[in-house]
Amino acid sequence: MTGNEAVAYAVMQVNPDVCAAYPITPQTQIIEKFSKYCSDGKVDTENILVESEHSAMSVCIGASAAGARTFTASSSQGIAYMAEMMYIASGLRLPIVMVVGNRSLSAPINIYCDHSDSFMVRDSGWIQIYCEDVQEVYDSTIMAFKIAESVNIPVMVMMDGFYTTHSEQVLHTLLDVSVKKFVGVRPKRENLLNDKLTIGPMSLSDSYLETKVQQYNAMEASTKEIEKVQKDFTETTGRKYGFYDSYNVKDAEIVFVCIGSSAQTFKIVSDEFRKKGIKISVLRPRIFRPLPYNELKKDLHNKKVVVLDRAISFGSEYGPLGLEFQNYGKEFYNVMYGLGGRDFGIEDAKIIVEKFLKGKQPKHQYYGVREDLLM
Repeated sequence: MTGNEAVAYAVMQVNPDVCAAYPITPQTQIIEKFSKYCSDGKVDTENILVESEHSAMSVCIGASAAGARTFTASSSQGIAYMAEMMYIASGLRLPIVMVVGNRSLSAPINIYCDHSDSFMVRDSGWIQIYCEDVQEVYDSTIMAFKIAESVNIPVMVMMDGFYTTHSEQVLHTLLDVSVKKFVGVRPKRENLLNDKLTIGPMSLSDSYLETKVQQYNAMEASTKEIEKVQKDFTETTGRKYGFYDSYNVKDAEIVFVCIGSSAQTFKIVSDEFRKKGIKISVLRPRIFRPLPYNELKKDLHNKKVVVLDRAISFGSEYGPLGLEFQNYGKEFYNVMYGLGGRDFGIEDAKIIVEKFLKGKQPKHQYYGVREDLLM
């Protein structure tokens, strides 16, 4: 299956109460495929096709506030358009699940992969999970429902646009009954249908700070539940997931940090260099929010760290991923690459590795820039 098909299949198996979405490349196939499951009677989901992404998240908020298990999907400008409502979803502690096919932001318009869209809302109060391949996307979509409902925090599951959304890979699916058993019955919670409950009242300066501190503390505390859900999933499937994927980091001289499908490329290159006796490694953050910063500091404290960012933070010294890792390791470097879907293959990864093996480099740099197009 492709990444999009895998997500639609996982959501079909979960059978949520409500799905509200608006199509946008590269996630459109998720909604198309899931809508077909709805029309074929394979789910009981109320599938609401709205006129915009803002409306999609608004419907999810209303449905979740009424106690429904809810799902949506989006990308790029769709995330930007619904960003207003995303903060409301997390502030109201609603366990909504959303899958994102990562895509660049306009302008100029571009339909291909980078991580600008999900990094834009990294501080919106949503748990963020970044996936490497189709299998992980399928598994993480199923886990996302259980995580969200365990901690009452919305969850975003990310996959690289086209590289994963449209890439056909071997997928090991679970039986429908196994998914239903794992996710469980939707937990009962206070909701809008209780006439004694008020949701979304105004908070003035004498209470707003405390509300946000509680929200922050809930995100920090969610690590235990995330860990528990991942452990339960391993017991169910044999497939193991953590907060980050540490690939030969323990004895490494240089650690390359990247998220998404590029991690596969760097793992191949890492293996090639290790055959030559050169100890390089790959660290792939999987759970970006909440970030396991204490564990990362411990693993990277004496390493040379090179963070690869598929996004730019304008006016900042480093990219969004680099900003998180700038104080980790004995040396730190940040490389911007692959924006707008600029292809990044094995030879590209080798060039970057060889560059950093030569010694000191600029702390902030770009890879693959066509100098003739710069003005």
